[in-house]
Order: sequence, then structure tokens, then C-alpha cells
Amino acid sequence: MKLPANFTERVFPAFSLSRLLRTVFAPKGGERVCILIDLKNPREVEGMGFLKDLTLTIQRHAHDVFYQGLKNGVLSELNLRGGELYAYEITGGSNLDMADEVFAPDGRQLSFEKDIYPNYDIILCISTYSATAPLTAFAKKYGFRGATMHGMNPIILATGLAVNYDDVSAEAEKLRLGMTNADWIEIDHEFEGQRSTLHIDLGRQDAQKSHGLCRGGPDIANLPAGEIYYVPTGVEGSFPMKYEDGTIGRQHVTKGRVFRAELLRGNPATIEEHNARLQSDPVTGELGELGFGTQRLPVSGKDIQDEKILGTMHVATGRSDHLGGKLTPDRFANRKNATHDDILFSPTKTPDIRVPQVRMNRNGEIVVLIENYAPAAYMRGLLGEA
Repeated sequence: MKLPANFTERVFPAFSLSRLLRTVFAPKGGERVCILIDLKNPREVEGMGFLKDLTLTIQRHAHDVFYQGLKNGVLSELNLRGGELYAYEITGGSNLDMADEVFAPDGRQLSFEKDIYPNYDIILCISTYSATAPLTAFAKKYGFRGATMHGMNPIILATGLAVNYDDVSAEAEKLRLGMTNADWIEIDHEFEGQRSTLHIDLGRQDAQKSHGLCRGGPDIANLPAGEIYYVPTGVEGSFPMKYEDGTIGRQHVTKGRVFRAELLRGNPATIEEHNARLQSDPVTGELGELGFGTQRLPVSGKDIQDEKILGTMHVATGRSDHLGGKLTPDRFANRKNATHDDILFSPTKTPDIRVPQVRMNRNGEIVVLIENYAPAAYMRGLLGEA
């Protein structure tokens, strides 16, 4: 079904596909663009048959907003070519490698490395699970740029993808300059009266920013963007974590890795399963990221946007090569464990877990960054706020 030319503007009035692509990529005339989606059975992309499944809301947004938007004017407006949509098999985990097989709506079975990566300049991946890590690796190999937008929903379309990413980049840079070259950051957590502290060594590294601009060489933007992040050089201490089933477990950390989980509330089997994985594949517990949100956005219910909200912070376990870390899929005992899993702390995602204070040691001075999920005076000062 061909949608009306103004469909996107009527449903998501603040969102503009042409503005998003123009701002993020500053595309040059003649560049080829395509869209990737993930499906349990990727052959269902044939004839766009997946649209019959009303539960596939992410993939429908990819079709209705991005694919139709490109075909109904954005390609010609930006002087781009292509606009094809392809499907690959859902990976089942965040940042797991994708199978090489990819399918086209006309029924053809193609190869990512032979037919897609070498032949497109801009690749947009709108999927269930993040594909940032594998696409970053292939972007460096084949020279394309791209954006990953997993978990897309109407709130993200109307807000996180409707902002001006030049402004997002400028605001993130203010925070990056005031947080770069830190010696360490400590995060205090409190759950049911029990307090714990996670000490994260950073080795005075340059802080990095996820800011949504992908205008230079091979790179992948993770959208919505708006984050300052580091790859820890060492981590000690403990922190409470909320599992997908609502169980709360204390994560005990030494030498940069979670080595044991302890039940605080919920299902003992969840903790037992986690501990078994930590024992059989220890690198799954490696803490490969510390991130801070930089944007003022509404809560979307999806971590991809909610971790970009100012006052939130997250750590991540697992794969870190796409962030400049050294943990690659080949170092896992089982490649199916080679995920990159963000652990978000926010007043909506983890309301039972308090974060009384986050502090940073930089240039011999200890400053408070966040108190009770709100930016403290130092952060507000970096942003030019009272």
C-alpha cells in the first residue's frame, strides 16, 4: 500500500525524515541509501508480507515512515539513490553479530558482505535489537555510514528523532569538555536501605560523545543520541541491577568484571542463571561502558532514548569494541553471549534503586555530577544553567 505523501507529517508532525538525514549525514548528491529490518523469518519481507503482523510495530515504522518517506519525495529532495528495504534474521540479543543472509521484497536471498555493505553509502537499521557494534565493524571495513534506531516507537519518532542534532552535539560537547580526562567516577546506589558504591577508573582518557552526527568517514550513529561515555580501565565495588523479570540482584565487581550476583528481591532462578553464565563465560560480566545522558527528553519506555536523558547514567556489560574497547566477539566462550547490554539507572526504569550521588575526580578535584537523578551544580554550570 502506498501511503499519502504527507503521512509522516500528519502522524508525527515534529518529525522530518529529510531534516533528520540532512542533519545527521549531510549527504552528498548521488549517495545510495537503504533500510534494514529484522524479522524472525526474514523471508516474510517478500511482498512486504510482514506488514500483516500487527505486533511488528518497529518494522512497520521502518516501512511506513522511512521506506515510504524515501520513496515519496525524500530521495529526490536530498538527491539520494536507492531507498530499498531488506530484512535479516533477528539476532536475539543486543549487538550480536548478524547472519550474512539478507532478503529483498522481491524474494531474492542476498549477502550483506557481497550485496549490501559494498553497494550503499548510508545504511539505516531499524530493528528489535541494537546492531550498532556489528555495523560499526563492517562500516570500517567497507566505508559506509549509517544509523541504528532499534526499539523505535511513536514517542521516539515524535521527540528523540525530531530534535536538531546540531544542538544536541553542541550541548553534549559542553559536558564532554567538563568531564574528559577524569581519573575516576563513583556511583552510590541505595536499595531498601542498603547502600553500595561502584568505583570506576577511567585513566584520564578522553571522554567520548554520542551526538548523532555522522558526516565524516565510516561510522555508525546510534539514534536517538545524546550521551557522554567512557570505556572503564578498572572497576571495583558493587551495584544493584534490575533484571527483565523485575528481579533485583546485587552485582559484585572486581578487576573490571561482575563475578557474582546476589539476590536482593525476586526470583532466585534468575540469579542462579546469571551466575551460571558468569562462571561458564566470565567475560560476559566485563563492564565495558559508563555513560551519561545529555538531553532533556520525555520518557519513551525504551532504553535507547531513556538513557540519553540528562540525570540518568548507565553501565554496560559485554562487547565493547564499537566503543573503542578491546572485548570482541571472539573472546567469548560462546559467541551468542557476545552482547553489549546497557544497565540503565533512571527514576522511571529503576524507581526502587536510588542514586544519591555520582561524583568525579578530575584534575585533583572531586566534584558532584548527579544527585538523586538530577544534574548537580557542576553539570548545570557546564550547560550554562544556574
